[in-house]
Amino acid sequence: MSEARESGGAPKKAPMREVLAEAAFQLFLERGFERTTVDDIVARAGVGRRSFFRYFPSKEDAVFPDHESCLADMTAFLGAASDERDAVDVVCDGARIVLRLYAANPEFSVQRYRLTREVPGLRTYELSVVRRYERTLAGYLRRRWDGAADGALRAEVVAASVVAAHNNGLRTWLRSGGTGDAEVAVDHALELVRHVWGETNGAASAGPDEDVVVMVASKGAPMWRVLQQVESALRND
Repeated sequence: MSEARESGGAPKKAPMREVLAEAAFQLFLERGFERTTVDDIVARAGVGRRSFFRYFPSKEDAVFPDHESCLADMTAFLGAASDERDAVDVVCDGARIVLRLYAANPEFSVQRYRLTREVPGLRTYELSVVRRYERTLAGYLRRRWDGAADGALRAEVVAASVVAAHNNGLRTWLRSGGTGDAEVAVDHALELVRHVWGETNGAASAGPDEDVVVMVASKGAPMWRVLQQVESALRND
């Protein structure tokens, strides 16, 4: 890949956030996450400690430097989506923004996936990031289905389904080493969500001659239990 250059021909410096993230990740791979300190990272990057904490609150944040901007892109996409579109289609397309983030740099994405599998603290951090995406999708769906019967519940269930399907397809691709087309596995998984929950395919558009599955879940029930009950009802209908 050719270097970007200033108008005078000199190589253009990468943004400090990228410099710090790259230095951190190199050290994590070389020494291990736990053995790498912030001092090690800033020494590798050639800057002071203040520079690190200006961009990253912790080492964990340096492993996921691109998710804040990705979340902002998803939020903007959902905010600009037409209410004429199928709401489930919209959130599926919103999830694909995350897919494109990973697919843009397969080598880094695969290395990060392997690192998070090895470090429990990073896995926990990753789950918190995933939960933020899920809340963003659910918030959009709650607005779209405001006033509908079980609209808030359906928003939570569909958002969780979209995230679960997206992550299943994405991790299949990551486990393969980032080979092939990442969109194939993710699109296949999201199509299942669209088939079950889509407004033009699922219960939201069911007519009088169509079967509709209605279930009740306690407010405090974990989302995995709700999804399990839904799947069981669909299989046994």
